[in-house]
Amino acid sequence: MSSKVPDGFHRVRSHLRRNPQHRSAKRMSGWLIAGLVAGVWLWGQVFGFGQAIATTPPASPNPTVSATAGR
Repeated sequence: MSSKVPDGFHRVRSHLRRNPQHRSAKRMSGWLIAGLVAGVWLWGQVFGFGQAIATTPPASPNPTVSATAGR
């Protein structure tokens, strides 16, 4: 029962299990991606994506006072 356990493994009951390793920072979980997508969507709902600036109406000449409105 004193068999050598290879490096990077440990014995659990009657089988070998790989030692836990640190997760890579490059991996993003599904919840993190879903949160980022929801954040971008909410930002677009609240502040818009610059559409208000692009859709400004053209400048119209100043309206004049008509004769009937002045009376």
